[in-house]
Amino acid sequence: MIVALLAFAVASVVVAFGRRLGTRLFVVAALVPAAVAVYTATQGPAVLAGDVVVESVPWIPQLGIALTLRVDVLAWVLALVVTGVGALVLLYCARYFSRDDESLPRFAAILVAFAGAMYGLVTSDDVFVLFVFWEATSVFSYLLIGHYTAKQTSRGAALQALIVTTAGGLAMLVGLVILAVEGGTSSLEGLVESPPAGSAVTVAVVLVLVGALSKSALVPFHFWLPAAMAAPTPVSAYLHAAAMVKAGIYLVARLAPGYHDSPGWQEIVVTVGVVTMLLGGYRALRQHDLKLVLAYGTVSQLGFLTIVVGYGTRDAALAGLALLVAHALFKATLFLVVGIVDHRAGTRDLRKLSGLGRQAPLLFVITVLALASMAGVPPTFGFVAKEAVLSALLSDAEHGSAWGVVALVGIVLGSILTTAYSLRFLWGAFARKAGVEPVDFVKEHVDFLVSPAVLALLGLGLGAAAGALDPVLALYADTLPAVESDHGPYHLALWHGLEPALGLTALTLVVGALLFWQREPVARLQKAASFMPRASDGYVRIMTTIDSTASRTTAATQRGSLPFYLATILVVFVASSIVTLSLNRSWPEAAVLWDYPAQLAIGGLMVIGAVAAARSNKRFQAVVLVGVTGYGMAALFALHGAPDLALTQALIETITLIAFVLVLRRLPARLGERNGRTHRAARAVIAISVGCVMAAIAVVALGARSMPTISGAFPELAVTGGHGKNVVNVTLVDIRGWDTMGEISVLIVAATGVASLVFLTSRTDMLPRPARRSRAQRFLARVRPEMEAAPELPGGGQLSATAADTSDVEGDRRAWLLAGRKLAPQNRSILLEVVVRLLFHAIVVVSIYLLFAGHNLPGGGFAGGLVAGMAFVARYLAGGRFELGAAAPLDAGKVLGTGLLVIVATAVVPLFLGVDALTSTWVEGELPLFGHVEFVTSTFFDVGVYLVVVGLVLDVLRSLGAEVDRQEEEDDRGDASVTATTKQGAAS
Repeated sequence: MIVALLAFAVASVVVAFGRRLGTRLFVVAALVPAAVAVYTATQGPAVLAGDVVVESVPWIPQLGIALTLRVDVLAWVLALVVTGVGALVLLYCARYFSRDDESLPRFAAILVAFAGAMYGLVTSDDVFVLFVFWEATSVFSYLLIGHYTAKQTSRGAALQALIVTTAGGLAMLVGLVILAVEGGTSSLEGLVESPPAGSAVTVAVVLVLVGALSKSALVPFHFWLPAAMAAPTPVSAYLHAAAMVKAGIYLVARLAPGYHDSPGWQEIVVTVGVVTMLLGGYRALRQHDLKLVLAYGTVSQLGFLTIVVGYGTRDAALAGLALLVAHALFKATLFLVVGIVDHRAGTRDLRKLSGLGRQAPLLFVITVLALASMAGVPPTFGFVAKEAVLSALLSDAEHGSAWGVVALVGIVLGSILTTAYSLRFLWGAFARKAGVEPVDFVKEHVDFLVSPAVLALLGLGLGAAAGALDPVLALYADTLPAVESDHGPYHLALWHGLEPALGLTALTLVVGALLFWQREPVARLQKAASFMPRASDGYVRIMTTIDSTASRTTAATQRGSLPFYLATILVVFVASSIVTLSLNRSWPEAAVLWDYPAQLAIGGLMVIGAVAAARSNKRFQAVVLVGVTGYGMAALFALHGAPDLALTQALIETITLIAFVLVLRRLPARLGERNGRTHRAARAVIAISVGCVMAAIAVVALGARSMPTISGAFPELAVTGGHGKNVVNVTLVDIRGWDTMGEISVLIVAATGVASLVFLTSRTDMLPRPARRSRAQRFLARVRPEMEAAPELPGGGQLSATAADTSDVEGDRRAWLLAGRKLAPQNRSILLEVVVRLLFHAIVVVSIYLLFAGHNLPGGGFAGGLVAGMAFVARYLAGGRFELGAAAPLDAGKVLGTGLLVIVATAVVPLFLGVDALTSTWVEGELPLFGHVEFVTSTFFDVGVYLVVVGLVLDVLRSLGAEVDRQEEEDDRGDASVTATTKQGAAS
């Protein structure tokens, strides 16, 4: 079973890349659910013998959660329905879609993934694993319903279905958590066989029912299903007839043996089911779109199913499982028929269809078989299931069950409506209508009819084989209590003789036919009652209220004022912290003001710098003064014996200072030049409050520890587990490697965000880079500079006119840096160029030394990457963006991506070797010239960190430096052009 899930997952990925196959892609995709259906069928002998097939893989052992797949009769039947119908729908798609549709691989992949999620849902034994698959079906259905992304109705319907089913799923999750806690297990089998009791369990059961009702589109959540008809017809045939909407029905059926007598269960199931059945049938009679007729009919049938599978007796359970299979067959058939009609006639409007029965006789026969099963006409399987339902409810009603009477009356009335809208569908699609021109029907390919024909014939054949199916479905039904009867337990059969159930069936067929015959008076009556409220209107009002509330809240809080945002965050922080501190009872008994006098001096300088920064009127001055606190922190780290932290802090502070300076170029030099300083008193109060609260938190945190810290074991772990003496570095790349991966991901996201704000149209690397030249070309450039051509960009072409020609720079021996001559004379420093040229390579070598020495000595990938970044910063500051382009031949994004790939590979590779992720090992030996050499595999992780940090610095320089330079040049050229045009106009 787990292999089957993996097959679905792999197939969804493979199919996504099958663009070249065209519509044949669906035939390939259909092989997966077909194979899983065959595999499920092979489990039949064991299941039918009363055994339960179980496979389990531990997932979260600490919480007792495992990926346990359990196949009993109920799961086996549902798995066959999900995979069998899924395979036929995928085959149908091969004819339904056009070969020119470029989105077919995506659609096929999602449909296969959805089938896998449904298979996992019906076979999961752990309630939390079931919930994961439950929500996965909601996400996949959202993508499938919204397949036509260009249509607003499609996108709106997809979002509506997602919101409704997800909201219900969240309520269900709360119920499942309560059940798992109260029952002491998350096993679905355990919770059903030994159900917990109590008021909390009653609430939990109701919450689970809310989730099931929303998933299966029952009142008041029914409105999302008709709206979802905006999806392609194969999606409707699978999701809304045989798969997704069955998820809620399945959950009710699964829980019924253990909770049918829970307070409120039968009342909710019967009431909601009857209302849904009647409302759906009533609305189906008003529709003119064949697909909407089926949609509201599906809502009605889902109410019918809910009543029966949740009723709580043995005979009702038997009838409910039979009805579930029958419904999947006839409703999937009818949706596929609608797809063929729409595909070949060009419309689904029954007012425009006429004479189709004579033009498509085979399609007509298939439709008649499916509609007969839906209406309960013998000898179809729908008739067998409906007879079983009526018999079960009659038996319970005879024993004085009031809810049995309610359910029986509701189902009889609903079945009358079912017969009426079944005839309406047949008449609307195939009959000749007065005053309507016969449609020009394009004859269908025979293989287009294969899927609906197979499903329709199964619905007919199972009716004849009902007796053989009875012992199979009874294995599930026997888990519920039987109602005492003189005739014993009910058995499925095509003919039970003349009995009350048969009379009720005949009554529903006759009255339903009369209702259809009087369709015009009925239509007038429905039109007169159109003022009745609709659930969809309530949904619209709720969403409108949420949107308007969000808009007002956003307008009040998101003012575009950074000081306001910071003030809000800090005030909330101070208030919540004060409440927490007031409840604290672990204040330290003594306080150590300082460990040595230097701390006091450094702290004093940091305080002076902070106060001076707050009072500064110039931006650059304020940035430098803020940096004093950072460098002071580095000094404290160094004096505490943490050279790694001190080095990293100093480098980060330097890089941050440079980034601030790059940004400040586009801002006024003085603070308050554009926006005056206001609310100084309030700002002072907030600032002082934050400082005092942070001091109190530090005191409490230092004195609150009651147990020894785990970091005391880090030195030993670093040597024995990480094979390194630098505790900080080994912690980052080995002991706490997962944390580092998360931090690296945040760095990459931050770099991407910053660059996206600067690069308004494209993130393409636009750094000017000289063309690569051969050794002969470089020799000629030194001998005859005038023969050297202008450098070309990597994609061809030359530098822009503003960049001018760099050949004179490369060939000019007086230029210390490649692009030194590109700077304006007033911005050029020969001394800086000389120093950068002499130190650049040495700094890079030092960074590499820090990278590889960091496992045992101060350094590491982070510090080494920052040092290498400083080298590129120096090249940029000395020669501008042209120099940066020459110094960094690779795009920053590629460097970032490569670094992240190396880190992920270091984490994942150990899994293929049978050990945990991020497990490290080492090799050591004697090498000539080098002596004793040790190499730890976590060094690869450090290399990835090094590349990410270098890429991050390059991205900052490229966006905040080079791109800002380019934009300023364009602005200057634009201003110069406007000035020249103005002067020329004045002269004229």
